[in-house]
Amino acid sequence: MKNIFRYMVVPSFFFLLSCTKVVEVDLETAAPKLVIDASIDWVKGTTGNEQKIKLSTTTGYYSTEFPTVSGADIVITNSANTVFSFTENPGTGEYICSNFHPVIGETYTLKVVLNGETYTATETCIGVPDIEKNITQNNNGGFGGDEVEITYYYQDNGNEENHYLHRILSPVSKFPDYKAKDDKNTQGNLMQEYFSDEDLKTGDLINIRLYGISRRYYDYFRKLLAASGAGNGPFQTTPGSVRGNIINETHVANFAYGYFRLSEVAVKDYTIQ
Repeated sequence: MKNIFRYMVVPSFFFLLSCTKVVEVDLETAAPKLVIDASIDWVKGTTGNEQKIKLSTTTGYYSTEFPTVSGADIVITNSANTVFSFTENPGTGEYICSNFHPVIGETYTLKVVLNGETYTATETCIGVPDIEKNITQNNNGGFGGDEVEITYYYQDNGNEENHYLHRILSPVSKFPDYKAKDDKNTQGNLMQEYFSDEDLKTGDLINIRLYGISRRYYDYFRKLLAASGAGNGPFQTTPGSVRGNIINETHVANFAYGYFRLSEVAVKDYTIQ
């Protein structure tokens, strides 16, 4: 009886292995919508003159490529009505400005004209503190004490409400790690942020970027992270639709995805010891 049972189990095991395959569900694809990536990043220590805006469209759930959009007229105007024009690198969907002038606290208006429709958004350029030099490393960090962990610090301004976006790029992650934070409970404190991974090793270079962001963008980005799923990266295909601050002035229902943001950015590299 034992031998009969053994022969029944073994073929069943191989049958289960042979049935493993990827199943793609036939999903309905909505009409493509315009995506405007208007992230103006002023890295500390630079003039911020070189800026780029990207136009693309949404695509099918299983697609790994996003179609680019050409032929748009794009300008950004400041409160003094100074106009900064963005010119497309032909056929790329990337629009470049080489004379942009970022100013902390200044208000800017984006205008994109495409196929007879006008998209606009208004946002303020937000400053950010420096990342302190004393980055610390703990080789017994993480939730289980088995990860290499780094901690970096930055000084919050106690005289104002602040919101921050953290971006960390490491060799052990396919996509950057993002986190949005505020100073609601840490007003005026020396802030600290952690990053850890069990696969980090000596010599790995960690790139840290700290962005100053508005309250409105903070709320938007948290929704974007939730829609994307933890750990999947906020700029991958999302199961939900998260709308930003860009409005179609010509046809309101034909809105664009994306966000117009202006941030000062603190950048620092750290090499794992």
